[in-house]
Amino acid sequence: MKRRFSVLLTLLAAFSLVAAACGSDGGDAASGGGDLPGEGKEITMARANWASGYIQAEIYRQVLTELGYTVSDPADLELSPDLFYNQLSEGEIDLWTNSWYPGHLTWWEGDRADGSRIGDHIEKVSGLFEDAGVQGMLVTKSWADANGITSMQQINDDPALVAELDTDGNGVGNFYGCPEDWTCDDIMTSQIAFYGWDNLEQTQAGYDAMFAEALDKANAGDPMIIYTWTPSAYVTELIPGDNVMWLTMHPTDVLDDSNPTGAEGGENHTQGTGFDSFGADTCTQPCQLGWEAADIQVTANSEWAADNPGAVAMMSIMKPSVIDISIAQVEQANGDGSQDDVVRIATEWIETNRSIVDEWVAAGLAG
Repeated sequence: MKRRFSVLLTLLAAFSLVAAACGSDGGDAASGGGDLPGEGKEITMARANWASGYIQAEIYRQVLTELGYTVSDPADLELSPDLFYNQLSEGEIDLWTNSWYPGHLTWWEGDRADGSRIGDHIEKVSGLFEDAGVQGMLVTKSWADANGITSMQQINDDPALVAELDTDGNGVGNFYGCPEDWTCDDIMTSQIAFYGWDNLEQTQAGYDAMFAEALDKANAGDPMIIYTWTPSAYVTELIPGDNVMWLTMHPTDVLDDSNPTGAEGGENHTQGTGFDSFGADTCTQPCQLGWEAADIQVTANSEWAADNPGAVAMMSIMKPSVIDISIAQVEQANGDGSQDDVVRIATEWIETNRSIVDEWVAAGLAG
C-alpha cells in the first residue's frame, strides 16, 4: 500500500495540479443566522456509472445536507452520461458531480422531447477538479521497450505490431477503450478517424473487466494498450514507469474540432493542445497523450440553480484535494465494494478536513 500511495503522489505532483486542486483559500468561516437555505427542500442527486466518481458524489451529498437540504442517495440513481443530461434538463435530477468537460458538452447538443436543446436547460458549476482529469493510453512497458514503441501512430503503421494486438484474428489491432455510454468511446472513434488509423480498433466492454485483462497482460509482459484516467485507483496497479507507460498518440497532431465522424456535438471531442507534461520515466517520448486534462465538474439543472443560489455559491468553491480524493479511491478499491464503505470514507474525509468544509458551508450560508 505504501508503494501505491508513493506512486500516486509522484504522478499527481507531475500533473502540476496540486496547488489548483487544494481546498479553497477562504478566510474565517462566516456565521449564517436564521433558517438554513436548504431547510424544507429536497435535492435529487445522480452519480456516474464509474467507480472513481463515487467518493466526490458522497462528499457533496453530505456537505449539502449541512445547508439543510434532504439529499437523495446518488447510489440510487447511477447513470451513464447519455441518460443523465437529458434527465437533468427535464428537471428529473438536480445535479451530479461527474461531468468531464469538454467531452461531455457533446450531450448538451441533444434535443429534448419539446424540441429545445438540452444545453439550454443545464449549467456547469465551477469548482471541483478543474484541469485535473488527466487521461490517455497506457501500454505494456516491457513490450514498448523491446520494440522501440513511441506512439499509437507508429503501432498503426507497423503490421508486425498490429498483429501482436490482434486478439480476434480480423487483421486489426485491438486496444481496450471505454464502455459504449461513457463519451470517451466516442472521442476515441473520432481520434481513429482523425488520425486515419485503419489498423486499430477499440474493444468495448465493462471497464473493470477490461482493466483486469489489461493488468494480467501488463504484468506478464504481453502486448496491451488501455485507456485510463486520473484521479483513479487504476494507476496504482497499472503503474506508469513500472509495468506500463503512458503512450504518445501522435508525435505532433492532436484531435481538433473538425468532427471527422460527423457525430452530433462531435466538435466537442477536440482535445486542445493535449497533455504533454510527463517525463521519459513514465511516458513515451516526445510525450503527447492526445487528450487534454479535463475539467471534472458539477452540472446542475438551470432552474434548480437559480432557485438555490446558496448551494451554487458553496459548490463553486468546493475544491477538494485531488491527492486526497485519489488516496480515498485507493481505499475504496481495497474495500468491500459497498455503498456503506463509500459513505464511511467520505465521512472520514469530511471529519479530517472540517475547517475547509466549514468555509464551504459558510459560503453557502452567505450565498
